[in-house]
Amino acid sequence: MSKASTTPLRGIAPLFGNALVMLLLAACAWLLAGLHDGDWWQAMPSAARGYAAAASVLAYAALVGAFLYRARARDKTAQSRAVATRDAMWVVHASQTGFAMELADMTAASLRRAGVAVQRAGLEHLDAARLQGIERAMFVVSTTGEGDPPDPAMGFVRQVMSQTLALETLQYAVLALGDREYAQFCAFGHQLDDWLRHQGAKPLFDLVEVDNADDSALRHWQHHIGQFGDDTEVPDWSAPRYEAWRLRERVELNPGSLGGPAYHLVLAPEDGGLLVWTAGDIAEIGPQHAREDVDRFLHRTGMDGSARVHWQGETRPLATVLALCHWPDPATAFTEAQALADACTPLPHREYSIASTPADGALHLLVRLMRRPDGTPGLGSGWLCTHARPGDAVALRIRRNPNFHAPAADTPMILIGNGTGLAGLRAHLKARAPAGATRNWLLFGERQRTRDFFHAEELLAWQTQGLLEHLDLAFSRDGGEHRYVQHALLAQADRVRRWIDEGAALYVCGSLAGMAPDVDATLRRILGDERIEALRADGRYRRDVY
Repeated sequence: MSKASTTPLRGIAPLFGNALVMLLLAACAWLLAGLHDGDWWQAMPSAARGYAAAASVLAYAALVGAFLYRARARDKTAQSRAVATRDAMWVVHASQTGFAMELADMTAASLRRAGVAVQRAGLEHLDAARLQGIERAMFVVSTTGEGDPPDPAMGFVRQVMSQTLALETLQYAVLALGDREYAQFCAFGHQLDDWLRHQGAKPLFDLVEVDNADDSALRHWQHHIGQFGDDTEVPDWSAPRYEAWRLRERVELNPGSLGGPAYHLVLAPEDGGLLVWTAGDIAEIGPQHAREDVDRFLHRTGMDGSARVHWQGETRPLATVLALCHWPDPATAFTEAQALADACTPLPHREYSIASTPADGALHLLVRLMRRPDGTPGLGSGWLCTHARPGDAVALRIRRNPNFHAPAADTPMILIGNGTGLAGLRAHLKARAPAGATRNWLLFGERQRTRDFFHAEELLAWQTQGLLEHLDLAFSRDGGEHRYVQHALLAQADRVRRWIDEGAALYVCGSLAGMAPDVDATLRRILGDERIEALRADGRYRRDVY
């Protein structure tokens, strides 16, 4: 019986026990009374003794009442704690050497800083009943030996993962730690992820693999967990080693759109170095505050922006440091520039899919200007789309993203995306053209064809040239039968099955909140859960969603 089902009995048990005791006492009194002939006593007891007896009865009743009150109070506290636990984000670790536990602690700290209630636990402390009562969880798990779970997790594997559970209400994420030198890289993380999916649990975002504590993969994990809570600008655990790139061009692609403005940006390395990346890779951007905002903050604090301060191992002007940091409360009195710099924390990075190949001679991005609830521009998109000026230096680092690299050129590709998710798909099409890989099918969705058909001339030209075998479009604000990209996908269900039978790979790029789960559900409707899971296992179903 579960804890929830036994809770009501806890209030009944004391009442039943006390009633039983009173009945036993009454029975004893009745039996003893039969042993007496005549009066029980020679004389009536004094009034004082009567009062004392009554007081004893009242005291006993009060004692029983106190116990009952405390029991009910404990029940209410337990119930409130259960609600708090159910609403919390669970951060669960399975560690062999302690590294997974350390990352779990850092994950929990970031979530708490963002205003999220957190419950920490080792995987070995979760049983089936407790797991079924959790609504959100992040698992940080390592793999040891040749694909084995960590020793503390063996009980969970044997006792819980051997069962079939109803976990439809669970949303989860997995950070899988491993070493690519081993054949079964991140095997336990994948095993846990697969098991959770088969129990009906829904991923908050796709599994993140970490090879030998790779800091870029850990920043990718932190990028995802930074989307939860009230504060989405929690500092990075470790600062990316940025390089200086120059913003060469910025063009708004959808003036007059019903959605937010989207920009095509062109950047090149400041030192003219070689361009090296693979289609599917990510650009990590170090954002900055607008110059005007920095000047206003300096004015409020009364500090000199040209004062030299030590920050991250270098000597820089205070204004430069402030441009790169979260600021302390301006009401705090600082008498020295260095004290103000010491109170600052670096701004977190932002990630964007690269929309070009090195053959283009520059790095292209497709970025939508996002706005905070108060209407101010978002941290990363505000810097790239409004604050930075052509010619300005942009801190940038390229992160390899092997989970979204292309298959062999002779493999057909079904590319599905919406909005600025077109960026990563465009890079794949550009990379496949020189290899003569023409079996490409793009399904793209946005708001209005006249405003939001990004890179329309290029895509239509590729279709005419034969690089795109099929191009299916869905514009939600134009009306028509296929409002969203998943509707266009479902309308071509027979073609999807045929392409998959011919060995095609599915690549999805775009929004995690709406498009990605709807496309996944549609693909499962067309192909079935078993086949989708087989495609995932074979690396033929890949996603870059955010």
